[in-house]
Amino acid sequence: MEWETVIGLEIHTQLATQSKIFSGASTAYGAEPNTQACAVDLGLPGVLPVLNEEAVRLAVIFGMAIEANIEPYSVFARKNYFYPDLPKGYQISQMDHPIVGQGHLDIEVDGETKRIGITRAHLEEDAGKSLHESFHGLTGIDLNRAGTPLLEIVSEPDMRSAKEAVAYMRKLHELVRYLGICDGNMQEGSFRCDANVSVRPKGQQAFGTRAEIKNINSFKFVEKAINHEIERQIELIENGGKVVQETRLYDSVKDETRSMRSKEEANDYRYFPDPDLLPVLIDESFKSQIKASLPELPQAKKHRFKTDYQLDDESATILTTSRPLADYFESTLKTSKSEPKLCANWITGDLSAALNKAGLEITDSPISDERLAGLLTRISDNTISGKIAKQVFDLLWQSIATADEIIAEQGLKQITDTGAIEAIIDKIIADNQGQVEQYRSGKDKVFAFFVGQVMKEMKGKANPAEVNKLLKTKLQA
Repeated sequence: MEWETVIGLEIHTQLATQSKIFSGASTAYGAEPNTQACAVDLGLPGVLPVLNEEAVRLAVIFGMAIEANIEPYSVFARKNYFYPDLPKGYQISQMDHPIVGQGHLDIEVDGETKRIGITRAHLEEDAGKSLHESFHGLTGIDLNRAGTPLLEIVSEPDMRSAKEAVAYMRKLHELVRYLGICDGNMQEGSFRCDANVSVRPKGQQAFGTRAEIKNINSFKFVEKAINHEIERQIELIENGGKVVQETRLYDSVKDETRSMRSKEEANDYRYFPDPDLLPVLIDESFKSQIKASLPELPQAKKHRFKTDYQLDDESATILTTSRPLADYFESTLKTSKSEPKLCANWITGDLSAALNKAGLEITDSPISDERLAGLLTRISDNTISGKIAKQVFDLLWQSIATADEIIAEQGLKQITDTGAIEAIIDKIIADNQGQVEQYRSGKDKVFAFFVGQVMKEMKGKANPAEVNKLLKTKLQA
């Protein structure tokens, strides 16, 4: 039997606020356990939550970016369950009236564009964290994360493969970082995913029974977990078993999912409106202010880079994966006045390779946009060749000097004096008559030998275009 996979993702995005969603406690990462959980976060008697307006603003920014309905009226509810890292015994979330309604996100897989529907995005508070390491059979509880603002983004079940799910997750990760609403740090738990996976016979309209895989915090593990779960469900059904609705965990060491608990329905959580929080009313004025402040979105920027700078699709895609990288490109291009393609090639090529090797982001690049612009200017005006430019680039990476200072200090300026180049060419032709005869008898590949000899003799400083031009003239004489 041929099977079809159905996947929906729930992405938990930590919003980039300085304080928690209902208290003034800090959201900074890395503090000592339980030092950033205040009385409100712990739900102590007599305390009242106060909504953080910045969390609302960031949620609305996201909603506008995915062309979603921004609900004028939204309500916070209590989601009741008991777990050691949930000190109040309930989580403040949203159920019937989320802040962001239906929207969409377009992904590209294997050269084709597919629209993934987004059902809703709602605000909620995070729980604490259970710690199992170093406690020798015990569990430690760190409540620093309790009350941290989250935006839970729920997709439609529109994805049909793990590859599509990863593409959607990457696109969403790129978008929230672009908007500045989340730092996207998956290792710190700022961006994590629950995957709902089911299978059904090809052509069947009804959905199969789904399993939810909880708290996956890397793109690689999302793909592995979904693929394993697909195989598990198909094998189970084909052997006469039935998939049960449950929550599962992914074990990256064993590369398998395992049962965690039966999957709860909404009524199991006994949702009801939080009596301590008023409904949120969002007027047109608030939405207009936010809309006016939205940055140019990745898809629009990519289109502009292709149109205005005549970049190919791959270069435009890479350069618009993050706002800092796109800004670096445009700033470098403006300062250097070089060709856009030259600038794009150096940033997506040599610079990106060096950053990856060093484990650095573009914001931490040892070579500023201004210093790279200086290098590109000297390539464009033929002061140095492309080969010498790579040598200058390495020295730029290791120092604080400018390209001009390095070129002058190292004596790397390109030789354009035709007389000096001609003299070297005459000597090489005289010393290599055998190769001259081969070339003149039609073996064009020998030409590269002469170019190499000239560049070697002149230590790579000769202008390549001038070398090629003079060599052709003299070899054809």
